[in-house]
Amino acid sequence: MKKVEITPKKLGGTICIPPSKSVSHRAVMCAALSQGTSVITNILLSDDITATCKAMEILGAEIKYEENEEKRFTLTITGVSHPDTEGKTIDCIESGSTLRFIIPLLALKARNSRVIGRGRLVERPMQPYYDIFEEQDITYQKETEGQELPLCFTGTLKPGAYRLNGSISSQFITGLLFALPLLDGDSVIEITTPLESRPYIDITLDVMEKFGIAVVNEDYHLFRIAGNQRYMARDYRVEGDFSQGAFWLVGGILGKKTDCEDLQSASSQGDKAIIEIIQAMGGNVAQTEKGYVTKPGSTHGAVVNVSQCPDLVPVLTVLAALSQGTTEIVGAARLRFKESDRLAAMNEVLTTLGAKLTEHPEGMTIEGVEHFTGGVVDSHNDHRIAMAAPPLPASPVRISSR
Repeated sequence: MKKVEITPKKLGGTICIPPSKSVSHRAVMCAALSQGTSVITNILLSDDITATCKAMEILGAEIKYEENEEKRFTLTITGVSHPDTEGKTIDCIESGSTLRFIIPLLALKARNSRVIGRGRLVERPMQPYYDIFEEQDITYQKETEGQELPLCFTGTLKPGAYRLNGSISSQFITGLLFALPLLDGDSVIEITTPLESRPYIDITLDVMEKFGIAVVNEDYHLFRIAGNQRYMARDYRVEGDFSQGAFWLVGGILGKKTDCEDLQSASSQGDKAIIEIIQAMGGNVAQTEKGYVTKPGSTHGAVVNVSQCPDLVPVLTVLAALSQGTTEIVGAARLRFKESDRLAAMNEVLTTLGAKLTEHPEGMTIEGVEHFTGGVVDSHNDHRIAMAAPPLPASPVRISSR
């Protein structure tokens, strides 16, 4: 078990926010499916992004990696417009995005195609794809009883009508959006209930459009995808990540003035909502030429619906726990199926540090306290839990990783 001890100190200063993982996944996928060579800049090769890169290399794309002094990568990607999917095994490591994005691509022409993974990924729900497989006579087998992975399947994805519940992870919709333009006929995706996590679909559509793919979005109820389209290579820079920036923005509220650079006000990222949430809680945040700045000050409780920005919950619980009054976090049921059960994990972490929380099936009620105590907390092998744990403890915090 690994442990990291954090000594109390207020955060502050200037930081260039790391690139968006959500945008990075999509840019790599689109470039790898394109005719020609694309240059993707400002990439951090996390385990998840590496999993997507390796998956696309297995399907036939060529990727050259160039690292700069800031540990950011430039990827030169020569795409493959007709992926070689037969008999391929893709290791998604622990990346839910890689898993759910790659399955429809493998299904373009699957013959004993396999996806594998580890950790909680083997438990992540996959039923929407199983329903499609059964409708289209794609045979599949879960190789380990009680687990979703390894998964082996054979068959061919067909153009036509797809119906998905809007409460499922948007990753399933994105996976289909990537694959359906490559089929030899037109398709539609009907969303049968109100769509959660719309911003992730916005990111997908934005990146696909930049790589030459047209999708008609009819108010998030119906997506019309023409067949026989081709992704076209282009150069693309990945923007800064609001979900990671949120930790530093909150750090500036709870600590010292913090300038967060490379956060675009026109971004499609749903986690840009952190700006409005901080404002709604009375926090001091302002736009700058390069991003946003936060300054210390008191904040108060609020009712926050996170259905469109669930990844903000870990850091929002920290801000709420150190705010005056009561905060209600609602619309967070899907957090129970992330890298960890993030509602349970943050309840455990913050209770250990002296916060007052009540966990609900789809959210939390948080009563503000004056300060945190120290203690030993478990990251649950989840980076968002690890990053949310340290802000402003009154005593050292030790973060463990199983």
